[in-house]
Amino acid sequence: MLELRRLRLLAEFARRGSIAATAAALGYTPSAVSQQLAALEREARVPLLDRTARSAELTDAGRRLAARAEEILNLVETAEAELSAASDTPTGRVVVTAFPTAAVAFAPALAHSLGEHEGLTFVLRQTRPVDGIRQVQNGEVDIALIDDWTGKVPHQSPAALEFFHLRRDPLVLVVPASHPLSDPALPVDLQRLREEPWLAAPSGEPSRDAVERLLDTVGGHRPVPWEFEGLHTILSLVARGIGVTAVPGLALAAGDRGVAVRRIPECTLAREVYAVTRSASVRRPSVAVTLRAIYAAARDVQPAPPEA
Repeated sequence: MLELRRLRLLAEFARRGSIAATAAALGYTPSAVSQQLAALEREARVPLLDRTARSAELTDAGRRLAARAEEILNLVETAEAELSAASDTPTGRVVVTAFPTAAVAFAPALAHSLGEHEGLTFVLRQTRPVDGIRQVQNGEVDIALIDDWTGKVPHQSPAALEFFHLRRDPLVLVVPASHPLSDPALPVDLQRLREEPWLAAPSGEPSRDAVERLLDTVGGHRPVPWEFEGLHTILSLVARGIGVTAVPGLALAAGDRGVAVRRIPECTLAREVYAVTRSASVRRPSVAVTLRAIYAAARDVQPAPPEA
């Protein structure tokens, strides 16, 4: 009899390509993963891994079983969801992971809405979007809130995942409340801001790439932003008059004081926000009610005050 926990390890090994990466992804030690995969080989009665002193890779039989393992695990989750769906009452533990600005923006509405379900335990964690997709795929979390600046993520992800579009989150200009452009009667002219200190996330972050693409449209010498980790840190510095920035509007949902928010004329830079879950999980009442609460939170949150 093949054990489901070991099949999950094999499926993760097929995705990761190494015992060390599999152990890191699932929170085990490499020796524990190696021992469990060896036990699975004894259960299967065929070699599943071709091991050398420094590495391991799947045999042909291992690749076939890994593919079947994904199917088996999805079928088991589907069966559990169908049994759970027999009861309309959401119960149990639901784990959601989110990129930081979504976690801050949606948390109050989620806590209020899901608090009405006494049998439900809700857990919200913060992580990077790429990690959220992986954690949903391997069953670590039930739902991930991700952002996508490319428009390609839903089309490049495994078929076993389902994406629910929540909202479009455009880039907005943020200046200190004492800045001349805080007056909504003045038109936004980015060329006038070319010599101002710009603040942005570190290189490689999607929001930093968006800021650089925005500054490329200004012409002339492009400002080199000062780098700070975390959009809320950047907004607090803008509030203190240290510089200006452009951020996705959702980053302002916490109601940062001391700043003024302006729409950027003719700017199409934006990210799409999605909720991601396994297709087999959607019918679980606990997951379904959480998805509805996320939809409502994404619809109702006001990322920035309307501009006159």
